[in-house]
Amino acid sequence: MNVGLGLPISDPPVLFEWARKADAGPFSTLALLDRLVYDNPEPLVTLAAIAGAVGRVRVQTEVLLAPLRQPALMAKQAATLDRLSGGRLTLGIGLGARRDDYKAAGIDLHGRGARLDQIMEDMRRIWRGEPYAEGIGPIGPAPARPGGPEILFGGFKPAAIQRIVRFGDGLLCASPLADMDGLFRATEQAWRSGGRTGRPKLVAQLNAALGPDSTIEEARGHIRRYYSGPEYTELPADYTDMVVRRMLTTSDQVRDAVNRLTDIGADEIIFYCWSPDAAQIDRFAETLA
Repeated sequence: MNVGLGLPISDPPVLFEWARKADAGPFSTLALLDRLVYDNPEPLVTLAAIAGAVGRVRVQTEVLLAPLRQPALMAKQAATLDRLSGGRLTLGIGLGARRDDYKAAGIDLHGRGARLDQIMEDMRRIWRGEPYAEGIGPIGPAPARPGGPEILFGGFKPAAIQRIVRFGDGLLCASPLADMDGLFRATEQAWRSGGRTGRPKLVAQLNAALGPDSTIEEARGHIRRYYSGPEYTELPADYTDMVVRRMLTTSDQVRDAVNRLTDIGADEIIFYCWSPDAAQIDRFAETLA
């Protein structure tokens, strides 16, 4: 079982310390979320800097809000990062659920699923080295991995799972732990029905914080701030409280999650850490040893 860490977003300069400690430890991936109307660091820029500061650990967007971006430039940025990192990039891609992000980008929230499908077709064509459009030549550089970097899609609905079959390599599942088995099996079934060979990569994401009460309360505060506000679509009114309550806060809970996800076939778990307390990295390593 591979285990990665989701990077905290409240203090960008500490991310290099996180990266160096994680790269020296047992962790497989460093992940970073994406928002526009928030004070988080932009993920592709930040992960490029992190990938250059470490030599082993993978970097992953979790999830990149692709509909907010222009596809040709996004494909070029991702291919560049994948090439410079020696193929260590995973693009976790999703739609997002905040109206304000779409308003700020000048993108219509409605029809964002169809927009993402077109973006994926465009990016896959660019990464294959084909002309971008009639009268427009290929856009380089070529990514390290032929056909483009590894792609995971985040989401819970059938359309998201079908998008994996059409364009992706697997599922990035941030649902409650109890729902992950069903989503994993649905992804595998759709993969087979769609004629894909092999099996999809199954990645779970869980919020977690390990440490003294101050670290845990700080993490809860950042989660509450991130998920609060009236701009969400299609989410229950008590969603923020549910996310805060589900955060793992003890070593026993972390170990239990690893065991349960191993049993249902997860390939990797990303524990998303909301507190910038870098001592958490050692606590997670000790817990997982």
